[in-house]
Amino acid sequence: MGAWLEEAFGPDPALALSYLWLAAALALLATVLHFRRQAGSPSESAAVRRYFASFFGLGLVVPCLIALLVSSDAPAVLASWGWTFGRHGLGLAMLAAAVPLAVLASAVGSRDPGMVRMYPLAKGACGSRREFLLYEASYVVLYYLPWEFVFRGLLFLPLVPSIGFIPALALQTMISTLLHIGHPDCEIFAAAGAGLMFGVLAWLTGSFVYGFVIHAAAGIATDTFLCRRRRKERP
Repeated sequence: MGAWLEEAFGPDPALALSYLWLAAALALLATVLHFRRQAGSPSESAAVRRYFASFFGLGLVVPCLIALLVSSDAPAVLASWGWTFGRHGLGLAMLAAAVPLAVLASAVGSRDPGMVRMYPLAKGACGSRREFLLYEASYVVLYYLPWEFVFRGLLFLPLVPSIGFIPALALQTMISTLLHIGHPDCEIFAAAGAGLMFGVLAWLTGSFVYGFVIHAAAGIATDTFLCRRRRKERP
């Protein structure tokens, strides 16, 4: 039995258990917990907040707890999952080049009619500056952080040594792109490109942190452009 368990779970039981957990968690997040079930309703903002909190709890907190409870060297395991600044010199240089491009791409993308209808996910965020800042803070911490941890960290970096860079890159890109089904077409294509780019960045730096900053900058910029447009269009 011991030999079978060792073969089944591999050299990293925390990773194996986290993958089993993510299979269920991502299914829940894409269905019964998804904010689209209440899109356009008076409770839309609350639904989006619950979705963010669910993503944070299911996608980030639980896998990290698994690592802390199961691993004999949890800090090393978490670092192998991308919880490190890694090659920070390269990472900072990439941020300096990529963040302005992400903001520019958001300015262009925000003109797409599908993006106008979709974002911000909680339309009430455009109501006031305070609401916008609180919404974006929760968006960054509760959604973008676990998103990048799951796809460019947990589902990518630990797999590279075992299955190779290209297969691991393709796998996380496929899954993250599929979770954009129902979003505007331009965003689905952008998700595929970003999955490849952020994966390469994570591999080069050994961290998902830099992709997280770029992704969050693009999302905040998109919401900013769209909220400004909504306020200008009010009678």
